[in-house]
Amino acid sequence: MPAMRLTPWEDDRLTIFAAAELARRRRERGVALNAPEAVALICDAMLEAARAAADLGAVEAAGRAAVALGDVIDGIRELVDEVRLEVLVEDGVRLVVLRDPIGDGTPPPPDGPGAIRSEREPVDPVAGRERRTVEVHNGSRRVVRISSHHPFDRVNPRLAFDRIAAVGFRLDLPAGASERWAPGETKSVSLVAYGGERVPREDPPGAAGRAR
Repeated sequence: MPAMRLTPWEDDRLTIFAAAELARRRRERGVALNAPEAVALICDAMLEAARAAADLGAVEAAGRAAVALGDVIDGIRELVDEVRLEVLVEDGVRLVVLRDPIGDGTPPPPDGPGAIRSEREPVDPVAGRERRTVEVHNGSRRVVRISSHHPFDRVNPRLAFDRIAAVGFRLDLPAGASERWAPGETKSVSLVAYGGERVPREDPPGAAGRAR
């Protein structure tokens, strides 16, 4: 019998499947899922959707539909606040990020499991900083994602916008969040000044608003 040779990726895929299958059997018996079981089911659903040649939107939808709020132990929704997984779709390997993947579309209760309580008033870390809006066009054939704290004048050169105006600014998003541009998409985004000295690159890519 010939030996089955697996790549590291295929070996990881089988591990996820085994964990997801165990979680499915427990769920069928009425056992509430813990965090690893919920994550395994979500990842397995996304990988299966990608294997069936689904597009990125369908892959994300499969992950969100994999586990319902009633399937998990209390507090698991708050614990599994994000799932990140690389999947292979038609245009290559893409990173899928699902935030609150077990949620039902409503915010979690402020005093639920895992809640952080403080008597101090929350402080806006960017209060009083300059903000500006720029129009950004994705001139490539691929999806482009930009994270919140990347200096915006130095982002992917496939994005066309006024990079000189963006020197010293980042996306006005919470830490860890990101903005997504579909191929050919144009959208206006809000930027906020970041702390520290603003030093432009000698040759900002696309300074004239031209995608490379």
